[in-house]
Amino acid sequence: MARYTGPKDKISRRHGIALFGPSKALDRRPYSPGQHGGAKGGRKKLSDYAVALAEKQKLRYQYGVLEKQFRKTFAEAQRRKGVTGEILLQLLETRLDNVVYRLGLGNTRDAARQLVSHGHVRVNGTRVNVASYQVQPGDVITIRENPRSKQLALRALDLTQAAVVPGWVTFDKDKLAGTVSRVPTKDEISPIVNEQLIVELYSR
Repeated sequence: MARYTGPKDKISRRHGIALFGPSKALDRRPYSPGQHGGAKGGRKKLSDYAVALAEKQKLRYQYGVLEKQFRKTFAEAQRRKGVTGEILLQLLETRLDNVVYRLGLGNTRDAARQLVSHGHVRVNGTRVNVASYQVQPGDVITIRENPRSKQLALRALDLTQAAVVPGWVTFDKDKLAGTVSRVPTKDEISPIVNEQLIVELYSR
């Protein structure tokens, strides 16, 4: 399973936002990494291309998607009818690993992805270990009926009990089962990027 394995705090500091989950690095050093990261005027103004590229990178890192997979997802968004940027966000948000994360079964997207890739998750009763699997409205996500899977899920729920489950999914904590009610809207996704800049970047 291909995934980003490089430095995470450094990337989060570069973009000024915790892209991989809670990070103390931004509290300790709320400026860019490097020798001149904290210097006033240490960074010159970015070009339009650099700004758009940074938006794309932030979105990739947020969802843990490598470049090749991100391009494929963008191409799929272009093929569908509607606003390409919004569809891109919806495709990323409805990846199985992200849905597991939104249900609170992982305190980070990496943890949710690991739960999926290790075979602890079922979709409509069938084991699915592909993190990029696209869930659809009506799909039911459950945890496998074995002690290890349930233990991992319950441990995650203890860590995420304060998290709010978004309105486009429902979750039964007793049954460890979540249902995708509908495709999320852009407002429900609350993107950390300007997705239109990403569309323009790939349209150059």
